[in-house]
Amino acid sequence: MLDNIKVEDIMFLDIETVPQESSFDNVDPVIQELWDKKSTYFRQDDESPADVYGRAGIYAEFGQIVCISVGVISARGGKRIFRVKSFAGDNEKVLLEDFGQMLNNFARDIHKNICGHNAREFDFPFIARRMLIHGVKLPAILDVAGKKPWEVKFLDTMDMWKFGDYKHYTSLNLLTTIFNIPSPKDDIDGSQVAAVFYEENDVERIARYCEKDVLATAQLFLRFKGEDLLDDEALEHA
Repeated sequence: MLDNIKVEDIMFLDIETVPQESSFDNVDPVIQELWDKKSTYFRQDDESPADVYGRAGIYAEFGQIVCISVGVISARGGKRIFRVKSFAGDNEKVLLEDFGQMLNNFARDIHKNICGHNAREFDFPFIARRMLIHGVKLPAILDVAGKKPWEVKFLDTMDMWKFGDYKHYTSLNLLTTIFNIPSPKDDIDGSQVAAVFYEENDVERIARYCEKDVLATAQLFLRFKGEDLLDDEALEHA
């Protein structure tokens, strides 16, 4: 299957999310009650809803996107270039509108695909749900309701690694390590994003981290296709 997909027809992406508020005390009382009910499924008996509020960022109903980074591979002068761009900030609706416009422009060609790691389960639905919450029109490529499986243009490097083993989860960090791809986790990891956002107010640092994940995903896809990795000079910012 991968032999039929050109890397130039893929937009690689990754998102970073945080809880909607900096602390549980700042959450609307109605949402606090709903989080209380939601968190009963995973919190321990000695933990309160506030204790586990840090996990709210992984749920579209209780979290928000603070960065979407994308990257595409193209050729120039006989060499491959990886152009990356980030949509980041504290205004999620504007971020989603800008990203949606760019994604619509990219995906006009029916051969275009979007790819991430664990993106079918997390990134793609999270983006779509947050767009609906903000009243942002879904880009056609994300609007998969009623589409036949072969019409859905989602690629997922974790799915590729599963080979049908749907109980298997493998992190991007582990796969980049075993495939000798430079690790994207050389600064922060996902568990630190909320602190960097709310305490340091450093969205640029988050964007740099997110872009490294996008590059790592693209490199992993190239490995799966048996193609050469992008070299250190291939990275460009749009």
